[in-house]
Amino acid sequence: MRYFWTFFWTFLLMQMMAYVVSSMTGVAYNFGTASILAVVVTVLILIIGEVVPDRSAEGHH
Repeated sequence: MRYFWTFFWTFLLMQMMAYVVSSMTGVAYNFGTASILAVVVTVLILIIGEVVPDRSAEGHH
């Protein structure tokens, strides 16, 4: 379920970011490009979440 919610929120935030950036730069908003970027960012977030050690587990005996 965490994969779904990670993708869901990343997808929404990347769509909003792409819309704002395209408006600021004066180019057309492209849903497809923003969707591909959302998938790439989701994968990066999931990889970082697996690689970073869990500090709370280290401190407890």
